[in-house]
Amino acid sequence: MMMGVLAFENDQGLWNGGYYSQFFGIGGVMVTVAILWLSTGYFGGFGAPFAPYFWPYLGQLPKKKERQRPVRVYMDGCFDLMHYGHANALRQAKLLGDQLVVGVVSDEEIVANKGPPVLSMEERLTLVSGLKWVDEVIPDAPYEITEEFMNTLFSKYNIDYIIHGDDPCLLPDGTDAYALAKKAGRYKQIRRTEGVSSTDIVGRILLTFKHNESRSENAVVESCDQMKTQLSNFLPTSRRIMQFSNGQAPSPGARVVYIDGAFDLFHAGHVEILRSARQLGDFLLVGVHDDQVIRERRGCCPIMHLHERTLSVLACRYVDEVIIGSPREVSRDMITTFNISLVVHGTVAEGSSVDEVDPYALPKSMGIFQIITSPKAITSVSVATRIIDNHEAYKKRNLKKKASEDKYYTQKKFVFGD
Repeated sequence: MMMGVLAFENDQGLWNGGYYSQFFGIGGVMVTVAILWLSTGYFGGFGAPFAPYFWPYLGQLPKKKERQRPVRVYMDGCFDLMHYGHANALRQAKLLGDQLVVGVVSDEEIVANKGPPVLSMEERLTLVSGLKWVDEVIPDAPYEITEEFMNTLFSKYNIDYIIHGDDPCLLPDGTDAYALAKKAGRYKQIRRTEGVSSTDIVGRILLTFKHNESRSENAVVESCDQMKTQLSNFLPTSRRIMQFSNGQAPSPGARVVYIDGAFDLFHAGHVEILRSARQLGDFLLVGVHDDQVIRERRGCCPIMHLHERTLSVLACRYVDEVIIGSPREVSRDMITTFNISLVVHGTVAEGSSVDEVDPYALPKSMGIFQIITSPKAITSVSVATRIIDNHEAYKKRNLKKKASEDKYYTQKKFVFGD
């Protein structure tokens, strides 16, 4: 009797899913076989259309989701003297779509609309391609979004939206370079990154070299103080650093490669050496020296200050993590703390004196130091020299651009964005 009760209770548990107790016994077995035969063809029957009990539920079955085409957005620019403002603009643009296509304006178009570029097309392409948010690059893009080029973007590159910042982009005749995109309803706007521009950087370079011709200590201090005044528009925040950061630690057993430097006026040479360093391991840790360390080595302040240089390095697709204000000397504690497997340094360097203490003495003694060939011979000083050598041309260009930037800051309003 007890066995019968247990068996019944077990059967109750098995059939609580919507069937009924009258199905038990021989009659229940026959009904079950009939349902299987009609509804599923289990015994060679006709299948689901002949099982009316299940018809109301057929519409509730999940449908196969159609694969949607990724949203492709386009943003263009000169990207001359690439800085964290450019990087942040492209970061924001990427948030408006799935794939970011970037047009790099040709040298000829820059000359016609703004003045002579500082960097070559090749250098600007390297910088843009090296950003972590960029998926595709179009070289020699026009400065103006003409109807012909806009149609090319839509048809050839499958662009859904054209992106630009909230600051005006005017042609020599005063008209809006993005008027056609706005009219077509395919235009989206992002927020301009405050505190930096290529025009501003040219001004800093001219100021720095003007006050350092004598190389006296007073001139250096005066130059640094004036540059700090010029940097007053830059407002570094922890949120911005988080937005640029990968936010990931190296996995257990990962080969961590360390490289350090000033990374001032972030240029194509920096991108290439970081690419080379990243290929030597699984995780690239970059040390960015603080302003004081650079001043002691060069005899003058960096053009870009620590937080600006940090953001430029973080934006590079080959960089995994940054030490902000890293010490000049690589210590045992640093190697242990970050589990560094290899310390590397390029063949192109600037600002080091002959009699200084070797900052890589410890990793050399540990057998974890390696010199890697710098793919490009560019330095921050060589980039700045291009501007100094064409002082009058860039000074004229800056006066024109500075007027429009001053107007922007005077009339600017809050623009919602990230």
